[in-house]
Amino acid sequence: MILAASQMRVRRFGRQLLLLGMLGMTALGSAWAASAVPLPRIISSHGRYELRVDGKPYVILGAQVNNSSNYSAMLPEVWPAIMDVDANTIVMPIAWQQIEPNPGQFNFSFLDRFLRQARQHHVHAILLWFATWKNGNPNYCPAWVKLDNSRFPRVVNRNGQLVNSLSPLASTTLDADRTAFVALMKHLKAVDPEHTVIMVQVENETGTYGSKRDYSAAADRLFNGPVPHRLVRALGLRPGTWRQVFGSHAADLFHAWNIARFVNQVAAAGKAVYPLPMYVNAALRNPFHHNPPLPYEYGGPTYNAIRVWKVAAPDINIIGPDIYMRSSRLYFKVLQQYHRADNPMFVSETGNAPVYARYLFATLGHQGIGFSPFGIDYTGYSNFPLGARRIDRRTFAPLSLEYHLLRPMDSLLARLSFAGRVYGVSEPDDRHSQTIRLGRWEATISYDMPMFGDSPYKRPQPLDGGAIIARLGPNEFLVTGVHARVSFSLVHRHSNEFVIFNRVVQGTYRHGVWRFMRVWNGDQTDWGLNFAARPQVLHVRLATY
Repeated sequence: MILAASQMRVRRFGRQLLLLGMLGMTALGSAWAASAVPLPRIISSHGRYELRVDGKPYVILGAQVNNSSNYSAMLPEVWPAIMDVDANTIVMPIAWQQIEPNPGQFNFSFLDRFLRQARQHHVHAILLWFATWKNGNPNYCPAWVKLDNSRFPRVVNRNGQLVNSLSPLASTTLDADRTAFVALMKHLKAVDPEHTVIMVQVENETGTYGSKRDYSAAADRLFNGPVPHRLVRALGLRPGTWRQVFGSHAADLFHAWNIARFVNQVAAAGKAVYPLPMYVNAALRNPFHHNPPLPYEYGGPTYNAIRVWKVAAPDINIIGPDIYMRSSRLYFKVLQQYHRADNPMFVSETGNAPVYARYLFATLGHQGIGFSPFGIDYTGYSNFPLGARRIDRRTFAPLSLEYHLLRPMDSLLARLSFAGRVYGVSEPDDRHSQTIRLGRWEATISYDMPMFGDSPYKRPQPLDGGAIIARLGPNEFLVTGVHARVSFSLVHRHSNEFVIFNRVVQGTYRHGVWRFMRVWNGDQTDWGLNFAARPQVLHVRLATY
């Protein structure tokens, strides 16, 4: 009996060891699976770019919360708005003062809670590092930084007065910022093996209002010295002092060089720990005037300084414009300026008023990898007149419609865009139609049109139209849009040759798979393909007779 009991205990103990071993293997397997999720990255080819998330092409349908919504008590007012607009990516600030209130003492409790809730809501995230610069000032720095001018000096203007912007030439500021950012990236790597966070913005709207550069004695010595060889060589210029090389733009570009080098060193240190894609955003100047009558944020990555930033900050993957210009003429010009062979197109911020939503289509037409309106939460703040006067579901309805339309096929659009096969337009302020060249075909996108007939409505109508056309084959296209009519014609037509819809199929994408719904014909095609305020996606095959 004693022997039998001993044998039973041995067998029971063995089963327990086996169970523990199986649980351990399961845990190891889960950990391996999480670590096997590919790191988000940006790839490029032939001047085009693709963001890959979870190993697949990805378009950021983003929603940036308000600046002070980065606290746990605000999250219940954030998530309903994110869900209402159907964003796939939430953009959230992380402030230096928030994580390091005292030197060397870090607190990541909000970040941990935010990441858990982002996973629960099945969205990815982008973090915004508000540190040395946030709209040009150090207000998001901890008190031990922003109140100590001797250790962390501010910019000095031409009159010897302090400006509320930290000098990019102070090694103490760089060291402190870099140390905090590295701590953030180390923690993020440890707590986010699923790569919920797909990108990080380093600083925010860098630059200085009120002074073209730092005029301190140390800055003057550098300004009166030679332009770094790396910069003059990259720009194909002759060596000399900043004034000799850049003339009247010397002060601004000198400041841009120093800020960009500072930001790059912060980004490079963070990437060494956890190499997520990193970007900066730009507070814009007038895109049509090189010398605007109003002051702007000197030293930031504005269009006149992009080339300097690209040389000084090679570890920054993207320079994204913050576009708060309602005029289509201005908006389209900014998209042209930041859509470059050396820069992925990402609208890092834009207004949340309904009039801005339509610019998503033009952004994708400029091979954009993402679009992110600002102020998407229900915390009660409105940045009118830049954004909407009133914040509610009705305000967000146009953006929600577009995200709901495109989100089921965002990976497909990203893949086709990388192949140079996506075209997008947004309704302009000043005309009723636009034309897109599609090989032997061309598409005319018209606005303010009824579904039946050719008589346009008399404006004013809401400016809310746009369309996306993607080439699936020589004569086959994916076509979608809102408040727009799409018609096709031949670029070069023979006298006895006419265009006909071979087949127009409405369907939907689910997990990237096309699902048939119905064939359009008759009234649905006789007056072109009309898209209203509901998600509709068409596969269109063209022919001639």
